[in-house]
Amino acid sequence: MSAPTDRHAALHASFRWQVPAQFNIAEACCGRWARRTPRAVAIRWQRENGERGSLSYGQLQRQANRLAHALARRGVARGDRVAIVMPQRVETAVAHMAVYQLGAVAMPLSMLFGPEALEYRLRDSGARAAIVDESAIANLRAARPACPALACVIAVGQATGQGDMDWAPALAAEPDRHDPVVTGADDPAVLIYTSGTTGPPKGALIPHRALIGNLSGFVCSQNFFPQDDAVFWSPADWAWTGGLMDALLPTLYFGRPIVAYQGRFDPERALALMAEYKVTHSFLFPTALKAMMKAVPEPRQRFRLRLRAVMSAGEAVGDAVFAWCQQALGVTVNEMFGQTEINYIVGNCTRSLDAQGRLAPGWPAKPGSMGRAYPGHRVAVIDDDGRECPRGTPGDVAVHRLDVHGQPDPVFFLGYWNNPQATAAKFTGDPADSWCRTGDTAVMDADGYLWYQGRSDDVFKAAGYRIGPSEVENCLVKHPAVANAAVVPKPDAARGAVVKAYVVLSPGFSGDTGLVEALQQHVKGRLAPYEYPKEIEFIDALPMTTTGKVQRRVLRLQEEDRARAATAGR
Repeated sequence: MSAPTDRHAALHASFRWQVPAQFNIAEACCGRWARRTPRAVAIRWQRENGERGSLSYGQLQRQANRLAHALARRGVARGDRVAIVMPQRVETAVAHMAVYQLGAVAMPLSMLFGPEALEYRLRDSGARAAIVDESAIANLRAARPACPALACVIAVGQATGQGDMDWAPALAAEPDRHDPVVTGADDPAVLIYTSGTTGPPKGALIPHRALIGNLSGFVCSQNFFPQDDAVFWSPADWAWTGGLMDALLPTLYFGRPIVAYQGRFDPERALALMAEYKVTHSFLFPTALKAMMKAVPEPRQRFRLRLRAVMSAGEAVGDAVFAWCQQALGVTVNEMFGQTEINYIVGNCTRSLDAQGRLAPGWPAKPGSMGRAYPGHRVAVIDDDGRECPRGTPGDVAVHRLDVHGQPDPVFFLGYWNNPQATAAKFTGDPADSWCRTGDTAVMDADGYLWYQGRSDDVFKAAGYRIGPSEVENCLVKHPAVANAAVVPKPDAARGAVVKAYVVLSPGFSGDTGLVEALQQHVKGRLAPYEYPKEIEFIDALPMTTTGKVQRRVLRLQEEDRARAATAGR
């Protein structure tokens, strides 16, 4: 058997992408299993009130067929965008399968988005239809008057009666057989909006083939998923890349069951769910792991866990959580790094398969490291001119269009929706032979492990959520009391960072606690709850460049200095 440190090179050397010219996510994740194993469980679901059930692959396909007919009857065709604004529930998975087999484009949107956040994305995408449940129907209805392209709203669950058609009767009226549209691997499948530091959020257009591009990372980060009894669960919202591309779709691709929990995250409830449903594989972001560690320090004394692998991403896990996972959960957490545009490119894999198909060591995880390039991806740290940096030198993490064998890497997005300038700026070099910059700075060590240094721009993560400062700042400035604002992360031991806003007041306003609460509610009511500033500091003027740009970096460093001083003073 090869030494653990040799498995990484061996896996890269033997790996080859196999991307068919024609490929459709719905066929790969549902259609073929509905024919081969129609009674196999696709989704085990549970609501916060304890109600539960399951859905087979055959049932998932039949419901998707009915919804596809209902959408087509309402004019949805190839290339049309369909917003899906729902939590982890069966209807969310059905909606994705129906949209893909129509050749349309699924646009997952968080149920936490407020009216303004929804309005921008619906307008910018020109979404033709939206499928929404009670968690977001009020905000969607408030946004709809400004979205002329939105021709149909399908109401689900307790939202019944508040849309143009209701889910249950609409599907009941349609046949359960449907001839799917033939799509190419390069055809668009998903449109996910990602926050930027300048300007409004950008829509990343993801092709069908990107699912294939994610598979090597998914398999490796889950210690060679699947085994026959594999069951997956993650609290990650299916509206985000982490929940959709790192949990729901790859689990269904392998024909295994995924648990859908429709409720708020609670650390004890999470452990109970994993025990009850015999979960073997999971994606748990660092914030969730920290909460579990604090709430239940010794989980295996209370819960019978069957975990074989845990992947974590979004921010650094840290030594304490890393050690707790090994000792308390019995697994070495595999950290992963990626982004919406090019997901699942770097990470760890503590178990792999040898030449005889037996489980063997993968490559060892180094606590605090992002990991190494997953098979099929050529990853480097590059400088401003697109040249690879010497080992140990900080630079921009980038992925090459071609893998180590010179073949096209299928993980790449198609581009930003209606934003060719931003798309072009993402790449360095000739289009056919170029690096895609992630915007994250890291150092690569002698063994090829990446060590995160920070964002090249000002996007940051708070409690696992990606925060684009400009959207929050724009919302704050709409309040009459705010003349200008800058949003930065404030270090926080429990959540990694919290959102902090520096606010310059308009004349005639006083920065008191009442105004702080008013500004927080102002943001909460328009954007997602996790985007509102947990702390607001009023200042006379923001630090600016000579060209009039806010220097967020100055404020970020100030917060870091304050955090260090506070720690030293304890």
